[in-house]
Amino acid sequence: MSGNTPPRSDLSALLVPGQERAGCADGCCAPVAGAGATKLVDEDRRRVLSRRVRLLVAATITYNVVEAVVAIAAGAAADSTALVGFGLDSVIEVASAAAVAWQFSGRDPEARERAALRVIALSFFALALYVAVESTRSLFGVGNAEHSPVGIVLAAVSLLVMPFLSHAQRRAGRELGSASAVADSRQTLLCTYLSGVLLVGLVLNAAFGWFWADPVVALVIAVVAVREGSQAWRGEHCC
Repeated sequence: MSGNTPPRSDLSALLVPGQERAGCADGCCAPVAGAGATKLVDEDRRRVLSRRVRLLVAATITYNVVEAVVAIAAGAAADSTALVGFGLDSVIEVASAAAVAWQFSGRDPEARERAALRVIALSFFALALYVAVESTRSLFGVGNAEHSPVGIVLAAVSLLVMPFLSHAQRRAGRELGSASAVADSRQTLLCTYLSGVLLVGLVLNAAFGWFWADPVVALVIAVVAVREGSQAWRGEHCC
């Protein structure tokens, strides 16, 4: 038996999706092989990936702080619920990224996985609640959004920057088997979608005076935020 057993370093080649995973009920932790719990990713590679996640998180936080300040200021000036909601999403994304940074600052990131996912999920729900209330008020005539050239430029820039950050962190998180890193990358990807939807709404308002496009866009943001928050709460961001 022992003569036919592959070396420990080659065990990862035998692992397939769906094989038993240890220490994580939602299946988002790194796969293990047998009772010895040999991890799919060796320790040197895990250190490299963890460092990469920390750098990507730092870049995401930096960009989102700038994005939040500009979006909220421009949204307040234009009375745009969608633009303010977009800025608040950036604030929430900073909180989410900070939770992942906290997780990977410890000696055992997997031990902090569940707490980080809870923070991310609650951040999504808080965003959805605010945006839903404000957009409903706007639809019923409590203030109409004005044109916002600054908002249009910001949405276009975010549409270019966010996909790169999301893809890089998602790739590293998947290789690590970290649900929180993948969930945070999904939140960054959500920012990409929101940038596109926001851009459409702002352009329609500027070009045709369709003030209702702004709160409708905001409601789309709220719906997507609830979905993403639910997935993060259940730990369904492995893929």
